[in-house]
Amino acid sequence: MNDQLEMRTVQVIRYVTPLREGGSLPAIAEADDGFLYVVKFRGAGQGTKALIADLIGAEIARAAGMKVPELVFAELDEAFGRTEPDEEIQDLLRASEGLNLGVHFLSGSITYDPAVSKIDVLLASKIVWLDAFLTNVDRTARNTNMLSWQKELWLIDHGAALFFHHTWDNWKEQSLKPFVQIKDHVLLSQAAELEKVDETMHQLLTDEKIKSIVALIPDSWLLNENSIESPEEKRTVYSNFLINRLKQSEVFVNEARHARESLI
Repeated sequence: MNDQLEMRTVQVIRYVTPLREGGSLPAIAEADDGFLYVVKFRGAGQGTKALIADLIGAEIARAAGMKVPELVFAELDEAFGRTEPDEEIQDLLRASEGLNLGVHFLSGSITYDPAVSKIDVLLASKIVWLDAFLTNVDRTARNTNMLSWQKELWLIDHGAALFFHHTWDNWKEQSLKPFVQIKDHVLLSQAAELEKVDETMHQLLTDEKIKSIVALIPDSWLLNENSIESPEEKRTVYSNFLINRLKQSEVFVNEARHARESLI
């Protein structure tokens, strides 16, 4: 069975508007396929590591059966930023020539508000499990990173996940750690089926599936003048981190379960 995944590449043709959320200055932009995308730029604060975390997080979520907008590689050519009057944005665009990450813009979506609507216990448990697995610190009441669109819940923005790759050298140790920040998760109180979800995730997230997701990362996102590892060696670390963490999932599942018990 061929588990190889593919992502489309689009050319960005029009910068529509910046989304001034946080320090990364993503933007809504139009591509040559006629669609609008939220573009995450390689030249922003966290650089390509945020794009890698976003790509891996979104595709792991998709593989686990959750709703995630389509991701594309968004190509910026060197002429694109020249007509941009805002100097900060122009600098960002110039630093982002090449492949960036585009997330299909869900027009008419609204930010999910847990105070207004509750979601299914099983789905809440899946999302909590996912974020504990990915070490995603950014799904809190202050910033849910979930959208309601066409009466369904969609997950967005996993750029703050996989924080092991900011230190990189102790990835094996990091893969075995519980995720204590899960106590701040916006859906933790509703996540009553973590053990059931854990069994399902082990069936869905095979080693081959994880490797096929990691294989999507472009070489250009993995090249670093301060690093001696090749892109392929770095992909192997990402795969091994996730596979190792999944094998020891009881560590982060127990942490989430205990955090929920103290919460309710």
